[in-house]
This record gives sequence, structure tokens and C-alpha cells, in this order.
Amino acid sequence: MKKLILMVGITLSCLETITAQAPVAKDSTANNHSDTVVNDSIPLNALKPAPTTVKLRNGSETHFRSSAAGLIIPSAMVAYGFIALNNPSLKNLNHSTKAEILEDHPKFNSGVDNIMQYTPAVAVYVLNAAGVHGAHNFRDRTIILGIAAVLTAGTTRILKTTTAEERPDGTNSLSFPSGHTSNAFMGAEFLYQEYKDVSPWIGIAGYAMATATGAMRMYNNRHWLSDVVAGAGIGILGTKAAYWIYPLVQRKLFPGKKDMVVLPYYNAEWKSLGLSLSLTRF
Repeated sequence: MKKLILMVGITLSCLETITAQAPVAKDSTANNHSDTVVNDSIPLNALKPAPTTVKLRNGSETHFRSSAAGLIIPSAMVAYGFIALNNPSLKNLNHSTKAEILEDHPKFNSGVDNIMQYTPAVAVYVLNAAGVHGAHNFRDRTIILGIAAVLTAGTTRILKTTTAEERPDGTNSLSFPSGHTSNAFMGAEFLYQEYKDVSPWIGIAGYAMATATGAMRMYNNRHWLSDVVAGAGIGILGTKAAYWIYPLVQRKLFPGKKDMVVLPYYNAEWKSLGLSLSLTRF
């Protein structure tokens, strides 16, 4: 029962992260500019919530604004993980949670979490391919995801090597934080940001999958509860930071209006697959 309460608590915290972000209306002065604003998203009905994206007059940049509450929850999750490294009470909670899981499922072993960690991020591209367009086009969302991945993976790797927390199964000292969980929640926040104006249930589904990934890491005896909680916070913060950073990167990489085409190619001689990128400035 204890472990079920703990996992429900993690899920509710993640769902609170979704609902805590206050929407921001579009800039009412945008229509006063002479430049044309291109909207890559599917037109929604008049009852949709006010979008949190603001198109600038060059039609290429988007600013994302989040309320302070949207940062408090993931930051608290990371703080919890750090405190648990040395707090006796939270360490005991880690061990008691592990004991309950092993008692109920002593032979549990599954590699499905290795795939689940990428599912929320992949869902963004699957939905776009199916015609359900999100907040950004292929180029923009891919750059945003790349920034989020670098921030999340870099932070996770640094903390793993500096904290040297031993895994529950004793295989090594790279337990804190959970990399699988940080990847999953990075993707869940990415999915939420791209589709929050289409349907809130898309974001909720992504967070549910991420929470299941964290639970699987504990059931596989690879991480403590505090590793999973901290990893979730790191993943969410990494994606939020990527959306804030992207407008700056966009100004540097794409100062003028450009047309980008990405095409797959196959080299028969070398038997290799790849992608070709063509940028045309106008």
C-alpha cells in the first residue's frame, strides 16, 4: 500500500505541473505589423484555451511563459532528491519502498522501460505525421528537443558522477538521479508544451507514461525512490529551459526568413541511409 501511495503522489505532482501553468494570451499588437505571421498549427475551435505562444512580427520566434508555480514543483522534486542523499528519514523511506517492491514482486525483471523513456518525445513526431500539428514545425521542435536533451543528459551525467550514489542492486555508484526517468519527463514536458493548446489529455498521457517509466526503474531494482523523483524534476526543468533558450538560438541560427527542406537519402555504394538538409534564404 505504501508504494502505491508514493507512486500516486508522484503522478499527482506531475499533473499539478501541467495545470499550474497559467495561459498567456497572444500579443494584441501583433496584427498591427505589416509582416505576415505564419501559423503551423491546426486551426482550433473558438472554445480552445488561450495559447501560451506569442508569434513575433518576423513570424519565426515564439516565446513561452510559465507561472512561478510551474517551476516550483519540479524544483522541489530535485531538492527532495538532494536532501534524500543524506537525510536518514528519507533514506529509510528509500529502503522501505525497495523492500515492499521486492516483497510483492521478487522476480520482476523487464526491459520495457528502456523503450518507454523515449515514448513521450516520439509521440510528438507521430502526432505531427498523423496530421495533428503542435506548436512548432519540424525544424523548430527538433532544435528545442535537442537543447532539452543536452541540458537534461548533461545535468544527469554530472550528478551521477559527483554524487556517486550506489544503486539498489549494488551494480555501480551511478544511481542518482535516474537517467531513464529524466529522459521520460523531458519528453513528457516536450509533448505537453507542443500540444497543450490542442488537448490537455495529450500532456496527461505523456506524464502518465513518464511516471510509469520511473516506477519501472524501481521495480527493476535499478533506482531508489529519490532518484526517480529527482530525475523527473530535472527532465521537466530541462525542457522548460529549452523553450526559453530557443528564441535566442533562433535569432543566431536563422536571422532572416529561410526555407528548410529535409530529405532522406540512400547511398547504394556504401549501403548507408541519411538525411540531406537544404536551407534557402529569401
